[in-house]
Order: sequence, then structure tokens, then C-alpha cells
Amino acid sequence: MQHTFNALINSFIDDKVGIADNFLGSLLAGHLADNLTSLHADHRLSAAGTGNSTNLLQDLTVRSDKIFWLDRKHDDAHETAFFDLMDRFVLHLNSTCYTGITGYEFHYALYETGSFYKKHLDQFRNNTSRKYSMIMYLNADWQTGDGGELRVHNGDEQQTITPLMGKSVFFKSNELEHEVLMANKPRMSITGWLKVD
Repeated sequence: MQHTFNALINSFIDDKVGIADNFLGSLLAGHLADNLTSLHADHRLSAAGTGNSTNLLQDLTVRSDKIFWLDRKHDDAHETAFFDLMDRFVLHLNSTCYTGITGYEFHYALYETGSFYKKHLDQFRNNTSRKYSMIMYLNADWQTGDGGELRVHNGDEQQTITPLMGKSVFFKSNELEHEVLMANKPRMSITGWLKVD
């Protein structure tokens, strides 16, 4: 995994947007995709909002995905494997880049057909604990025309990233505005933040 971790970190250092094509691995990504599909079938996803718990706003003209927070307390083997992977990544990140990350939070995200998330920053105005954003995709066989790309705005430049299964994206939460383009079929991911509390 160290090679994959370094690929993510090095591409971040080079371009402000880190990308690793097989961060989750196909087996874990497939299990997590199955989890998300089951949660959706059981009507356990909630409409996502903007802002944090002290200033939460739900506006479907800005953001229309549905989410479910991951938690070790769920005692789900695949979520536990995911958290174990993130623990290893944070340890590697802190030891090689001295970032001082002390925690994280992650949720499943489902963009149903027609869903999107307009341009935004991930760091709250009233809370600066989120330092790095991470997105890990759970979509097999994503094709041109399926939509749902991540578009990252870096000054006058834009980078468009296809949400392919297993791919991870990594960037500073307070620096880069980004958006999720309209999905033309259901699009799944795990999204979260590495934090300094």
C-alpha cells in the first residue's frame, strides 16, 4: 500500500490534486459499493445538506445527493477494513509530510440520476478542523457520457476527474473549490475529511 499512498501524496504535491487509481483495491471497493446499494434499498440514506450541525441547510438547487455516515460502531467488516486502511494512510501521511492529522470522518454518497453538487469549498467558515478532502469512487464501468465527474477549480484552470471504481482524490479542504457534475446514472462514492481537532 505504501506505493499507492506515495502516488496519492506525490501527485498532490505536484498538482494540488492527488489521484491514485487503485487506492481502495477492487475487492474492498466492491464490498463498499454493495454496502451502499443495500443501504439505499433499505431507505437508510438521508438527504445531504451544506454547512455543519450548527448551520445546516438543505437546498436541492445546490446539492442533491444522499448520504450515510460510516462508523466503526456499525461493526461492519468492510467499513472496518476501510477505517483500517485510512488509519494506515494517516500514519503514513503524518510520518512523511508532518501534517498532524488527528482524526477523520467519512460518509457514503449516492448521486441518483439528475443529482449534482454545485461549486463549493469543503472547509466550514465557523470550523477549520477539516484539512484534507478525500473522495473514493465505487462505480464499475463508468463511461464517457455517464456524467457525475468531479470538477476541481484551481485558479483559472479546471481539472475534470472521472469517478471510476477504486480511484481516490485528495486535496486541501480550504484551497480548491470543486463541484460534482450532474450524474446521468447513479454514482456512488465515499467522501470525507482528514481533520485536526
